[in-house]
Amino acid sequence: MSDVITPKVQKTDAEWRELLTPEQYRILRQAGTERAFTGPFWNSHEKGLYSCAACHEPLFVSDTKFDSGCGWPSYFEAVNPEAITEIRDVSHGMVRTEVRCSNCGGHLGHVFPDGPPPTGLRYCINGHAMDFEAMK
Repeated sequence: MSDVITPKVQKTDAEWRELLTPEQYRILRQAGTERAFTGPFWNSHEKGLYSCAACHEPLFVSDTKFDSGCGWPSYFEAVNPEAITEIRDVSHGMVRTEVRCSNCGGHLGHVFPDGPPPTGLRYCINGHAMDFEAMK
């Protein structure tokens, strides 16, 4: 786990604001979160690929998505371990593990050790932080 991330894609704040919707900017660039059961993909069952909404880096595939009941899209494994950077998060009076896109540094959500086999992980991801491409 790292406390520092050096993203490959770097843009100015103005460039990010122009590229992203206000909600995407708030989540991806300001480490915000959407309210539970309100964002895209939390109840989606379509087969496909979820990627970073800021830089389009592949993050998760639908085969690793599960219903955790938390109100956010949840996955037990990233498409590639290098796609996600984990950072210790001590905000809000608790210790958690934040996950960011390794490619652009965008805040995605958090990972918890209470997921299903085979990993036991629950990547709890903001739907607005992702794009989706259906499998053909």
